[in-house]
Amino acid sequence: MTYAEELFSGKSVSLLGAGVSNMPLAAMAAPYAARLTVRDRKSPAELGENAEKLKSLGAVLITGEEYLSGIDEDLVFRSPGIRPDLPELNQARARGSRVVSEMELFLASCRCPVYAVTGSDGKTTTTTITSLLLDSPLLRGKVFLGGNIGEPLLHRIEKIGEGDVCAVELSSFQLMTVEAPAKVEAAAITNLSPNHLNWHTSMEEYVAAKAKLLPLCRRAVLNFDNPITRELAKTALPMGTPVTWFSLSPLPDGVLREGDSAVWLEPEDPLDPEDRGSGGRICTFFPEEGKREIVRRSEIKLPGLHNVANYMTAIGLTRGATTDERIREVCRTFGGVEHRLEFVREKDGVTYINGSIDSSPTRTAAALSALGRNRPVVLIAGGYDKHIPYGPLADAVFSDETDVRALVLTGDTARAIREAVESHPAWPAARENGFLLTGDEDFDAAVKKAAALARPGDTVLLSPASASFDHFKNFEERGKHFKELVKGL
Repeated sequence: MTYAEELFSGKSVSLLGAGVSNMPLAAMAAPYAARLTVRDRKSPAELGENAEKLKSLGAVLITGEEYLSGIDEDLVFRSPGIRPDLPELNQARARGSRVVSEMELFLASCRCPVYAVTGSDGKTTTTTITSLLLDSPLLRGKVFLGGNIGEPLLHRIEKIGEGDVCAVELSSFQLMTVEAPAKVEAAAITNLSPNHLNWHTSMEEYVAAKAKLLPLCRRAVLNFDNPITRELAKTALPMGTPVTWFSLSPLPDGVLREGDSAVWLEPEDPLDPEDRGSGGRICTFFPEEGKREIVRRSEIKLPGLHNVANYMTAIGLTRGATTDERIREVCRTFGGVEHRLEFVREKDGVTYINGSIDSSPTRTAAALSALGRNRPVVLIAGGYDKHIPYGPLADAVFSDETDVRALVLTGDTARAIREAVESHPAWPAARENGFLLTGDEDFDAAVKKAAALARPGDTVLLSPASASFDHFKNFEERGKHFKELVKGL
C-alpha cells in the first residue's frame, strides 16, 4: 500500500487554502479520499486556474468569508498561513477532525536524513547552499529541496529513499505545530529578529515557533553572534544535544562544551603575503578533527558578510555529508538565488539590483552592507505592514558602512519607514547634506522615481524591508515586476 493510499483511503479530506502547499496534496488525495473539499477565502474566479484544476479532480470548493465554517472532515490540512488556534479549527477538533499540516506529516514520515534551516533572514540562500553542498561525492542518492522554498515535499515522499537527503527550509508558520516523532539530522537557526508580528501574537510566540525545531534534531547549528539564538541554546535545546556554533569572529574561550564544534571567520593575517587581501578564512573546529581552514572569503562569489554567515551555517549543517572540495566548488560558482541581490541590468551608468526577498529591516540592512560604500545607492523600500519596527532600517540607511543617498518609499509601510528615518539622530545632518527622502504609494511610480533620481555610478536597489502582500501575491511576483519595469526603462 502506498503512503497516499494509507493516509487518505476512505477518509473525508479538507484542504484549507488552495495555494502552493495544498495544490499538490489535492492531486495526491483525490484518487483515494472518500470526499475531497478545498476551502479558500478567494472566489473561484480569483483562484483562476487552480479552481479549474481542483474541479477536474472532483474536489468540492467552499469559498468566501465563511470558508472555514462547519469543518467536519476526518483529515484537515491547514496551510501554513492559517493560524492553528482559530476557533473554527478548535471546533473541528471537537467534532473529531484531525488537523494537520503538510510539513508535520513529511517530517514524521521521511525515511532519509533531513537538514533543516529556519531563522528570520538568510533561510532560502542557506537552504539552497545546503542542497548544493549535500550534492557531493559522499551522496548515495538524490538531494530533495523543499519546504518553504520551491516545491512542497509530502507528495514526493514515495520518491524519497533512505539513501537520499532533504534540504528543508522551515518558516515559523510551518513550525508552529511540528512535534515529535519528527526527526531531523541537523537543524540550523540562521538568526532571529522581529518578523511576522502581524501574524504571531508576540515576539515570544515567534521565537518559540522557531525553537520548536531544536528538540527534533540530533545536532543544532546556531548563530553565536545573535543574542536570541545564544539564549535558545540554554533554554530550548535538550540536554546533551551537540551544538555547532557559527560566528563572523573567532569564538571566545570556554564557549564550546564537550562534543560541541564551531565554524567561524578567521581574520586575514596582514603579515602573511599569501593571506593579505583574502578577506579572512572560514575555519572549522570539530573535536575529532581539530582546527581546519576550509575556504577563503575571497573565493566566495556571493557578496556580503551575510552570505559568509550563510555559508558558515551550511558548512556547519552538512558536516560529514560533504567534502572540502565540494564546499570550495560551490563557493566559487554559486551566483545566488533569484530576487536576492540579483543583477538586473546597467543602463546609462546606473546599476539595477533586485532584492525583493528582503522583507524585513534586517534583510535590507544586510543587503546594504553587502553593497558597502563602493557605489551610492538609491533605495526603494516599503510594502505590506507586518507591524515590525523600522529603526534598524534607519540605522542601516545612515550607517558609515553604507552610502544611501536617496530613499524612495512605496506601499503600506511608507509612513512607518518615513517616521523612523525622520526621527533618527542622523536625519538633520543627512538632509542638510542632500539626502533625498521621497514617496509614491504606487510601486511602478516609485521605480520610475528612483530611476529618475539615479545618476551615473549609482545603484538602484529594490530592498523593500517589508512583505509584498499589499500589492503582490508574493515577493517573487514583486521582483519579477520590478525586473520588467527596469528592462522597460
